[in-house]
Amino acid sequence: MPAEAAEPTLTWNLAHDVSQLLEYHFMVNALLAGSIVAVMAAAVGWLMVLRREAFAGHTLSVMAFPGAAAAALAGVAGACGYFLFCAAGAVAIARISGSRRVSWSEQSAGIGSVQALALGLGFLFVSLYGGVLGDLESLLFGDLLGVSDGQVVLLLLVAAVTLVGLTALARPLLFASVDPDVAAARGVPVQALSLAFLLLLGLAVGATSQITGALLVFALLVAPAASAQALTARPLVSLALTVVLGLLVVWLGLGIAYFSIYPAGFFIATVAFIVYVLARVIAAARARLRDGYAREPEPTPIGAPGEPPGVIA
Repeated sequence: MPAEAAEPTLTWNLAHDVSQLLEYHFMVNALLAGSIVAVMAAAVGWLMVLRREAFAGHTLSVMAFPGAAAAALAGVAGACGYFLFCAAGAVAIARISGSRRVSWSEQSAGIGSVQALALGLGFLFVSLYGGVLGDLESLLFGDLLGVSDGQVVLLLLVAAVTLVGLTALARPLLFASVDPDVAAARGVPVQALSLAFLLLLGLAVGATSQITGALLVFALLVAPAASAQALTARPLVSLALTVVLGLLVVWLGLGIAYFSIYPAGFFIATVAFIVYVLARVIAAARARLRDGYAREPEPTPIGAPGEPPGVIA
């Protein structure tokens, strides 16, 4: 193959550009893995944003660092450390925020303490390991272009378990998320549902962190869900829009990265941010239009007093 043929070139021919993307196996794996993660993260992230647990999701993403360090120290696969520490973090956060008597400031302080402990444990495990944790850049920022066939299969299994779990808990979990006090009064096990959701969130974060990296996991967990909820308050429409936006973010980010020298994680995070900003701008413009219509005064009838409207004296 000539040297110039190996260089991908962006053209105005969309079909040709897509064929270039699908020419190599590593890009096919990246698109498959990114799509699986986008759908899973969209479903979990939609509920996470609705429940106002974005800080909890961020803390669980931080668990990737001590999890990977502990796995390296124990000599096991990194995925084991990811999932184990994300599950432990989910249980700790559920215990902190489980009581309804705990205020939001106390919950956030407790979750922040869990995050600080996780980072401290990560540094301890790296020190005990006796060297620098290998592939640290991939751990923090992900390596979408290096996804293996086995990782795609693992992600598919994790996504299936997560989505089945969310489907089984959908109705009571949505009720408990919208109005936890009324749900508890009607006998819904709010605390048990919170723990179950955080475990599913930890599972999704552990899987997503291996692809997008711990610092970029929010690009798929938060931005599509926050954008969709800013555009519509209808649950099913908002959830479907979250999935569409998540896939759009992944496909555009990977597509741009393929024709660029810069990492895919940067473009995924950038596209996600742009989508969120556009959604907020559209939502603000619609709100101004509604306010303008609401404040518009009733038209004054034209004509002399006592005459029908529209009759000019």
